[in-house]
Amino acid sequence: MERLQRMIDSIEFIEMNLEEELKIEEIAQKAFMSKFHFQRMFSMLTGFTVSEYIRNRRLTKAAQELVNSDVKIIDLALKYGYESPEAFTKAFRNIHGISPSIAKKQSHTLKAYPKLSFQIQLKGDVEMDYKIVEKEAFSVVGKSIRTTTVGGENNRKIAEFWNEANSNGFSSQLAKNCGPLGLLGICFEYDKEMENLTYLIAAEKNMESVPTDWEERIIPAATWAVFPVNGPMPGAMPKVWQRIFSEWFPATGYEHSGGPEMEVYLSDSDPSSADYYSEIWIPIKK
Repeated sequence: MERLQRMIDSIEFIEMNLEEELKIEEIAQKAFMSKFHFQRMFSMLTGFTVSEYIRNRRLTKAAQELVNSDVKIIDLALKYGYESPEAFTKAFRNIHGISPSIAKKQSHTLKAYPKLSFQIQLKGDVEMDYKIVEKEAFSVVGKSIRTTTVGGENNRKIAEFWNEANSNGFSSQLAKNCGPLGLLGICFEYDKEMENLTYLIAAEKNMESVPTDWEERIIPAATWAVFPVNGPMPGAMPKVWQRIFSEWFPATGYEHSGGPEMEVYLSDSDPSSADYYSEIWIPIKK
């Protein structure tokens, strides 16, 4: 599990440089990963974006210094990379629920986000099936939302988006025009700090005339790692995602290539049934 050990090294690098400017490119280098793959791996393993984790650690340290010393708020703001006391106060309040000045004057409960640690376990008791697929670029049509990944908000928004699509008839209309892959849930357009993404409910384009309120996107040619998902939705899908990043990537030496990710819903059966079949498609490179 050399890659998970490298993740530990990257956490140590973050911890040693909380008072310095931290660039995700440099942190990713400590893990010997590309910037995109490191961010995706970090998010899947921890539930935080890299930026969110750094922000939480800095504000934890700042709170400790604030209540245990005579440090000035403006000095803390500059120390932990904030351009002004106002920006620091806003971030502090978002985390701790009170302003720094109140925290300094009065006794209040403050939040603490401890340094992350990874426990590396060699399991090997349950194999992971996968296949490698080469696929040329193809067009998809559907509807999308833009959502933040901070605090897992994307998971809630995407679930709501699917519920809406199922209740208003959009997914049924889309299913009538599906290509061989069936219905698709596609994640793409991550911003550089991995705190926003676009999620598209779509199908391969199989029509000449696209409704005006739908959008068309191109999925670029890629080498895909395809993982079967067996079990009821929505619970089965996150478990496989977790295993891909915690077990499969570290074991195989493949890396995320940075393109769109797809959840592929091939089955016409009830998604809540125990034998429901779907797939996860991730673009990869060696």
